[in-house]
Amino acid sequence: MEDDGRTIYEVVGGDAFFADVVERFYHGVVADPVLRSMYPDDLTDSKRNLTLFLVQYWGGPMLYNDERGHPRLRMRHAPFPIDEHAAASWYRCMYAAVRGAVADADLDPQVEAKLLAYFDMAASALVNRAE
Repeated sequence: MEDDGRTIYEVVGGDAFFADVVERFYHGVVADPVLRSMYPDDLTDSKRNLTLFLVQYWGGPMLYNDERGHPRLRMRHAPFPIDEHAAASWYRCMYAAVRGAVADADLDPQVEAKLLAYFDMAASALVNRAE
C-alpha cells in the first residue's frame, strides 16, 4: 500500500474500482429521499465528477483538476443544505459502497479503513447548516 510506495489508486487497480464505488454510492443516493433531492435528475455528470475526484485524490491522473480546477469541496457544496442528518445519510451510502467494492475486489482491510476514514472526515467537514 502507500507504506510500500504504492498509492491507494495503484493498490485498488485504478479507475475501475472508483467507478464501482461511485455506482454503488449513487444507487444508495437514489434510494435516499434526503440525498436524492440534492442531486440533478440526470446523475451522469455527478457520477463522472465524483469518479474523477476520487481517482485524483487517491493518487491517479489529475483529470479532475484539468477539467474542473481545484476541488474546493466546501465551496462547491456550499449551495446544498448539508446538516448532520444529510452528512450521516451521505456517509451511510458511501460506507455501503466502499464496503461492497472492497469486498468484491478482495482488498486488504487497511484499504477499506483508509477510504472510510477519509469519507467520514469529508462528511463531517461539509456540514454547513444546523439541524
